[in-house]
Amino acid sequence: MDVEVELSRIIINETSDQQIIVMKERHGSRAFPIVIGIVEIFAIDRRLKGIEPPRPMTHDLLASVIEHLGAKVERIVIDDLRNHTFYAKIHLSIDGRTVKVDSRPSDAIALCAAIDAPIFVADHVFDKTSQ
Repeated sequence: MDVEVELSRIIINETSDQQIIVMKERHGSRAFPIVIGIVEIFAIDRRLKGIEPPRPMTHDLLASVIEHLGAKVERIVIDDLRNHTFYAKIHLSIDGRTVKVDSRPSDAIALCAAIDAPIFVADHVFDKTSQ
């Protein structure tokens, strides 16, 4: 089962390449951190603050390509955690069917921040993060 989550915290450390975002259950108390890169965290942070870049960033480009192809991002799902690495899928709807695209969670979350799509986490990922 997938659980809807929200981005509850962004921790930016400009002296490090490793940044942290915290995902929290939308209607619960479970949460976990994900380490992401500095480029992705700034893209997410800018979007959440409503700052439009003068030219499209990679995630804006991806959103535009999806839209112009007639598809829609239904949601992203962080669907696994293996060897301390999170995995995600972008769920696209196009022509009445769903296509799942493999993605790094940071890129998928940045895309969701650009288009305001929902984020879900597979229930078993919460179990793995608490071990």
